[in-house]
Amino acid sequence: MAWSIAQVARMSKVTSRTLRHYDSIGLLPPAWIGDNGYRYYEKEQVHRLQQILLLRDLGLGLDVVAKVLDGTDQLTVLRNHHRWLRDERKRLDRLASTVARTIEELEGGDEVKMEELFDGFDAKKQERHEAELVERYGEGAREHIAESRKKMQGWTRADADQFMAEWRDIAEKLGALYTEGAAIDAPRTQEQVDRHYRWICLSWKPNRESYKGLGDLYVDSDEFRVNFEVDGGGNMAEWTRDAMAHYADTRL
Repeated sequence: MAWSIAQVARMSKVTSRTLRHYDSIGLLPPAWIGDNGYRYYEKEQVHRLQQILLLRDLGLGLDVVAKVLDGTDQLTVLRNHHRWLRDERKRLDRLASTVARTIEELEGGDEVKMEELFDGFDAKKQERHEAELVERYGEGAREHIAESRKKMQGWTRADADQFMAEWRDIAEKLGALYTEGAAIDAPRTQEQVDRHYRWICLSWKPNRESYKGLGDLYVDSDEFRVNFEVDGGGNMAEWTRDAMAHYADTRL
C-alpha cells in the first residue's frame, strides 16, 4: 500500500512543504515518484516519518535526527520516546494544577504568584525554538536569546497579555493587507511591519540580518508558519518575510 504526499501530510499533520524538505535533505525520500511527479510513501517511509517526529519532539535538530535514524534501531527510538512520554505526563499534571489554581483565583480565591502562572508550560518547546535559532544562525543567536530573557524576566501577567494582544492585532492587520493584495513595499504594509519590528524590540532588538532571518524562520518553521494562515490559503508567510526583508533593507 502507498500513500500520496497529500495523504501523508493529512495523516501526520505535517505540511507537504516539510515533507518535500525532508526529501531534499535526504532525511525522508519517498518510496517512489509517479509519472505525475507526485511523491508516494509506503509503510517503511511512514514508520520513518513517525520516528522523525518523535525525535523532533525530543528537541533534536534535523542533522542529529538523521544521524540517530541511520545508526539506531526503531525499538531503541521508541523506548527513548516512551521514557519522554512518561516525563511529559508529569509535566501535564503540573500544567493542569496551574490551570486549576488560576480558575480558583478568578473565582475569588487567593491570587496566584506570577512565577506560578506558567508552571508546567512547554519549556521543551521553547528550548527547541532556541536550539533551532542557534543551529540556523550560529552561536551569536544566544546573545539575542539572553537579551529576550532578561527583558521579559520582570514582566507581569498584564504585560504578557498586552504583548500578545499587540501581536494578534498586528497579525490581523497584516493578514487583511495580504488578502487585499497590498504590495510588500506599500506604505500601509510597511507601517504594519514597523509595528511588528517595534513589537519584537520589546523582547529583543534585531539588526538588519537577524530581522530578515526571523522572516525566514516564519516561512521555514511549521510552528511559526501556522500564525500566517488566512482563509483561502495563499502564501502569507512568504509575503510577510518579503515585507520584513524590504523593511530591513530600507530602514535598518
